[in-house]
Amino acid sequence: MFIRLAEQHRQLVKDLVMNLQALATVLENRGYLASCYTCGNQMNSASFMVSLAENHLIRFLVSDYGITWTEMRDDRELMKLEGAEAINQLQDLANLVKYQFQAGSILSPTFVVS
Repeated sequence: MFIRLAEQHRQLVKDLVMNLQALATVLENRGYLASCYTCGNQMNSASFMVSLAENHLIRFLVSDYGITWTEMRDDRELMKLEGAEAINQLQDLANLVKYQFQAGSILSPTFVVS
């Protein structure tokens, strides 16, 4: 059972890394400063960052050790979430990008993650 769970976790991390890379590309194409760095080509960890407005930064980290979402404004941490809550927050960001693209607009510089 534990071997199966470990493999499922590795696959989850890999899927998250691939989706973070895609999200960073979409955001960059829309004019946002966004990046997704991975360690090597095994896709077992990533650091995703996007600047939504001046001094408003989102950082999402994923690895075998955990998953975190950190939102900062003016170099102060506003919110830090881990695990499923961090992934839910990332989904909110992805949905906003998706739906605003369908509506023909871009993210508002005053975007605040809920």
